[in-house]
Amino acid sequence: MQTNLSDAARTLSRADEAEQILRSCVHCGFCNATCPTYQLLGNELDGPRGRIYLIKQMLEGEPVTQKTQLHLDRCLTCRNCETTCPSGVTYHALLDIGRAELERRIERPLSERLLREALRRSIPHPAVFDALLKTGRAMRPFLPAALGRKIPRQGARPKPRPSPRHLRTMLMLEGCVQPALSPNTNAAAARVLDRLGISIANVREAGCCGATDYHLNAQEAGLARARRNIDAWWPAIEAGAEAIVQTASGCGAFVKEYGHLLRDDPRYASKAQRVSELAKDLVEVLANEPLEPLQAGRAGEASPAPRKIAFHCPCTLQHAQKLGGAVESILQRLGFDLTAVPDAHLCCGSAGTYSITQPELAEKLRKNRLDALESGKPELIVTANIGCQTHLDGAGRTPVRHWIELVEASLP
Repeated sequence: MQTNLSDAARTLSRADEAEQILRSCVHCGFCNATCPTYQLLGNELDGPRGRIYLIKQMLEGEPVTQKTQLHLDRCLTCRNCETTCPSGVTYHALLDIGRAELERRIERPLSERLLREALRRSIPHPAVFDALLKTGRAMRPFLPAALGRKIPRQGARPKPRPSPRHLRTMLMLEGCVQPALSPNTNAAAARVLDRLGISIANVREAGCCGATDYHLNAQEAGLARARRNIDAWWPAIEAGAEAIVQTASGCGAFVKEYGHLLRDDPRYASKAQRVSELAKDLVEVLANEPLEPLQAGRAGEASPAPRKIAFHCPCTLQHAQKLGGAVESILQRLGFDLTAVPDAHLCCGSAGTYSITQPELAEKLRKNRLDALESGKPELIVTANIGCQTHLDGAGRTPVRHWIELVEASLP
């Protein structure tokens, strides 16, 4: 695509990257065929091709309005279009650049600014989020039904984690909301890894991965969190930690971007690249281990794990990390019966804070996804990202859990 950035745009720190991405787009439109928002709204400006044009016009110096912001806000950043694109356009990077520039040029309505600030002050802070969640659950009987349904149900209580005892050691990002929403997920992962001869070293100084801030256009705040995590993990990395395990694919996708996002930071570039190389989704770790110690199910158990399940593959796992089919393969190897899921490439509508900032679109996408997931009549739906898990489970239909809890519950 022919591009002529304005003089002002050329002063941006990522101007060269933006121009390269714009020039790689051939405007074929294949991306629209798999874009969830384009399928729902049928508007060219609510598909990747249209959004690329909006960003191009902005960077070439043309006027922008709140309408431009609306169309960019409606993007889920699911990266389905990147999987589809024959030209390899890194659309999500261009979107980040465009959104950051738009945020500087267009002031949001006060209600939107307050909502985004509230999300940034709660989600990345586990103690704050946990307190707010407990308050919401306590108040649920007194709230309107529509509001009460938005408060997530109590997750399974965490079982004890094994003490470190193996020579092989890995780190684990605990996450921001997962300890409150699904407290047994990381504990289950630690127990499964322990069965495979791998111990989890606790690094309490590590916190939010930075994705919430970054994708709400507080990009410097997001990168500051990335730097703090790198500092927290670095002594353990130097001591020989094999990997940084992510049980939430959304966090994993962002940690794997540290090396790219901090490539121009002279103090952190090499460390960030090393952290990105060590970042592994939990399924990547299990895929390289013998699974015999995890063989699922025992005949005659009083409460066997559900056997007929549907797997929802999060966008951050299949499109961002390119790990589509990996969890399904492990579950099948462990003896679980997976139902077929039509249109498994499509987004559920969670997308970080999207289900809060764009609730109407998110609910439509959730309904479509649940209809597809339930078409094979599964006993349980499992997924690999806390956002997807909470969003899908919030509909009150088929229960939704993290897949590693299913594996752990079936350990012999």
